[in-house]
Amino acid sequence: MEWIEKLNQAISHIEEHLTDEVDYEQLGRIACCSSYHFQRMFTYMAGIPLSEYVRRRKMSLAAVDLQGKGMKIIDVADKYGYRSPTAFNRAFQSVHGIAPSAVKNEGVSVKSFPPIQFKITVKGVEEMNYRIETKDAFRIVGVSVPLHKDIEKNFTVIPSKWQEISSDGTLQRLSSMMDAQPMGVLGVSACNGTEPWKYYIAVSSSQAKEDFEEYLVPAATWAIFSGGGTNQSIQELERRIVTEWLPTSGYEYGNAPDVEVYLNPDPQNAQYEVWIPVVKK
Repeated sequence: MEWIEKLNQAISHIEEHLTDEVDYEQLGRIACCSSYHFQRMFTYMAGIPLSEYVRRRKMSLAAVDLQGKGMKIIDVADKYGYRSPTAFNRAFQSVHGIAPSAVKNEGVSVKSFPPIQFKITVKGVEEMNYRIETKDAFRIVGVSVPLHKDIEKNFTVIPSKWQEISSDGTLQRLSSMMDAQPMGVLGVSACNGTEPWKYYIAVSSSQAKEDFEEYLVPAATWAIFSGGGTNQSIQELERRIVTEWLPTSGYEYGNAPDVEVYLNPDPQNAQYEVWIPVVKK
């Protein structure tokens, strides 16, 4: 229950700063996790990305200001942090389906998006297989792509990189260097601390190649979930971990990367593990 309360405190913080720049790092601090983990949790639980939720809340209030308070469009745009009227018009129309200038016409409909409130829902119809393991730091080598702080913008970047290294032979080269645990091709989301966010496609290895990067995954305690299927099934497993397991597990996110371990290379029938860094509450 404490975990849900922290999420709702973060939502309250968003409401208090809708006319300011919403600080994702601060939201993570309120929820006792990184901003990356907070955004992932929010997306899985709310069904929409955090950035879209903030946009909807701002445009919902903007419609009230235009329709009920008679404010000027330029003043409302400035109030919600849009320095360009064009950007405000685009955001408003994407939410309401009409231009801000049309709101004052009698009979025009706009949309209202109230604040979200999180609650625990008991599910658990399908079993989830997991284990808790504490592991020493391990070295990985591979390739990386930079990640944007707004994780919604990364949804096309990561699949494109997987496709690129699969087709140019890089993935095969990496697989041949695998010589340490965990044995599998790894997807590592290194999005903690002050270092630039990166997503690594790598293997655990003692070898070195000049054209590959290396990264040290820190020692941590992990909740390790096993599964199988397509790329969509691993996303569904990650959603269930956040929405079903984590709220009542007695754990919260730790300060380490998320790790995907692909135990076989078949994209249509992959066997994989999802590693979530955890600490006891």
